Amino acid sequence: MMPSRYSVLPRSFMYIPGDKPELFPKAAAGTADALILDLEDAVPHARKAEARSGVRRWLTTRAPVLSPEGASGQQWWVRISAESIAADLDAVLTPALAGIFLAKCTVASLAETAECLSRLEGGNATAPQSVGVIGLVESAAALLELEALAVSERLLTFAIGEVDLMADLRMTRGPHSEAALDSIRARFVIACAATGLLPPVAPTSTAIRDLAAFEQSSRKMLELGFRSRTAVHPSQIATIHDVFTPGADEVASARDIIARFRQSQGGVAVDSAGRMIDAAVIRGAEETLRRSTDHR
Repeated sequence: MMPSRYSVLPRSFMYIPGDKPELFPKAAAGTADALILDLEDAVPHARKAEARSGVRRWLTTRAPVLSPEGASGQQWWVRISAESIAADLDAVLTPALAGIFLAKCTVASLAETAECLSRLEGGNATAPQSVGVIGLVESAAALLELEALAVSERLLTFAIGEVDLMADLRMTRGPHSEAALDSIRARFVIACAATGLLPPVAPTSTAIRDLAAFEQSSRKMLELGFRSRTAVHPSQIATIHDVFTPGADEVASARDIIARFRQSQGGVAVDSAGRMIDAAVIRGAEETLRRSTDHR
């Protein structure tokens, strides 16, 4: 079972290179719901130790995260490398840490991460079993392990490292591969829903100038069942928030559906368009209201 303090994830996660501490204050002043201090691909191997030290120094100046879903301001997450799990976690596990992105997630690396977190928690003023992990799936082998990965007690949800995954699958991006990509994305949504995980995090896009294309792809991700997205540039954040936050009309409709259902007192209930309201419709309305409240 995932750590209980996580009931919802941020809408937006923005990557910040872990070896660029001069960028941390600027990111903290931005509008992203969460920042991911990256200790993996963004950091050259020769600078890993320096990056760990810089990230730790920064996190120790941040306020403790007592409840990620209710935290004010940005949440601070860290992406760690599967090749240096213990060293990365030993450096970054502080009270301000909201959670971990595990790059190149596999069954073995997720188990190692869980064991390491359990060993370090407590000694770092962090409650036992309190730090959750988002597994970043980036290989065909990991894609085949989704069901096994999903039952880890530390896993909150999945994120897709789509560029790496496509390279491993020998796929290229284009109109003929989009349907196949959507079927792969749907596998993550299904795995999360079937095992009670939080909705998955949509993949990063390098469309930092073509925001119309970024909005279009974000809306597709929302329709597929994603509820968050990673960003590589501040220009993408407003679009993510606009797409993944329920609009006023959606909220009003959800409230109306729930009110009509309650008023029916177990009888037949219909919405304003005359469509029957059943348990699935109520679940959707309740999710809309939760998302609206969490990101008001």
